[in-house]
Amino acid sequence: MKIIADINIPSVKECFSHLGEVITVAGREITPDLLKDADVLLVRSITKVNEKLLKGSSVKFVATATIGVDHIDREYLKQAQIGFSSAPGSNATSVAEYIVAALLNIAQANDIKLSDSSIGIIGVGNVGSRVERRAAALGMKIVLNDPPLQRASLDKKYRPLEEALDCDFVTLHTPLEKVGADATYHLCDRLFFEQLKEGAVLLNSSRGAVVETEAIKAALESGKLSGACLDVWEYEPKVDIDLLNAVDIATPHIAGYSFDGKIKGLMMIYRACCQHFGITPDRSIDEFLTAAAIETIDYNEYEGNEQEILEQIVSSVYNILDDDSSMLKLSIISPEKRAEYFDRLRKEYRVRREFSNTTIINAPKNIAQTLEGIGFKCSK
Repeated sequence: MKIIADINIPSVKECFSHLGEVITVAGREITPDLLKDADVLLVRSITKVNEKLLKGSSVKFVATATIGVDHIDREYLKQAQIGFSSAPGSNATSVAEYIVAALLNIAQANDIKLSDSSIGIIGVGNVGSRVERRAAALGMKIVLNDPPLQRASLDKKYRPLEEALDCDFVTLHTPLEKVGADATYHLCDRLFFEQLKEGAVLLNSSRGAVVETEAIKAALESGKLSGACLDVWEYEPKVDIDLLNAVDIATPHIAGYSFDGKIKGLMMIYRACCQHFGITPDRSIDEFLTAAAIETIDYNEYEGNEQEILEQIVSSVYNILDDDSSMLKLSIISPEKRAEYFDRLRKEYRVRREFSNTTIINAPKNIAQTLEGIGFKCSK
C-alpha cells in the first residue's frame, strides 16, 4: 500500500508505516502525478481534494486530520467510491484554549474584567460548546447562536444572531458554507458589523472567509470594533497586511495546533483507514503523546488579582503573543515571500500542549474551580 501524507501531520510515518510505504510532502505540493499509484491520501486543510486532484489516480481512501471538511469534495469522493474520514472534535479543546488565552490577553491589555463581560458564541458544535464551558468558568455572560442546532433541538438557549451581536466579545466557530440557509461565507459583512455592539471585540478561529476582509477593516478603522483576534484569514496564505497590523492578536491558523489535538486527529484517521481496509489497528495514542514540558505550576509564585494570575498561568503554558510576534513579521517580509513564510510558521510550529497536562498546586478553592473550568488540573 502506498500512502501520501501531508508532512504537517505529526508522527504520520511512524503511525501508518505498518500499513505500507508512507511518503510525506508539503500539503500544497500534493499533485495528481504524485497520486497516480497511491492507495491512501492523508491531508490537512490546505490541500484541496477534488476530481482535479484525484481523477486517474488509484486512491481508494482519503482522510483529513482536521475537523473542517470544506477543502474536501465529499460528493466527488462518494461518486468515485473513495472512502473518506475526518477528525471531528480532535482539536476542539486546542481551539477553545486558544480563545481563553486570547480573551485573557485582550482583557489584560485593555483593563477589561471578563466576569463583567458578555460573549456571543456563533456556532456551538465541538469547539463552540467547549468555548461555552470555559467562558462560563471565567464568569462571563454567554449568548449562544446556532441556527441548525436551534432547529434540530428547539432549545431556547440558542438565541437570534442579533442577541449574540449585542455582546462585548463575539467569537466565531462555524464551518465555511457558501450556499444554503446556513451559509457562512462572508457572514461578517458590512451589515453584520453595523449590527454589532459598539466597541465589541471579534475573535475568528473558524475559517477566514467567514469574515469579509474589507468589512472588518472598515469596522476596525471606524472604531465600531474596538479590537480583534484573527487566527484565520480570507486569502491565506496571502494575508492582508493592513488587516494584520490593525488587529490586537494575529496568528497563522494555528488555534487548533496543539500537539495533543494533532495526535488525536492522527489516531482518528489511522483507525478509520484500518477499518476501511479491514486491518486490525496496532497503534495507540500513548505511543505518540510524550510528557508535557510544564507538568506542575505553583499558584503561589504569581501575584495580582484573580484574572491577572489566570492570564499569567495560561501564558506560562501557552503564550499567544509568541504566535502574534511571529505572525507580525509578515509585514516586513517582501510580498512575494509572505505566503511561504505563513506556511512555514505552520509547518515548523512548536510543540504546544493542552492545559490538562499541567497541574496547578496551592490554588485557593474558588480559583481552583476556575482553573479546572478552563482545562487545568488542580491539586492542594
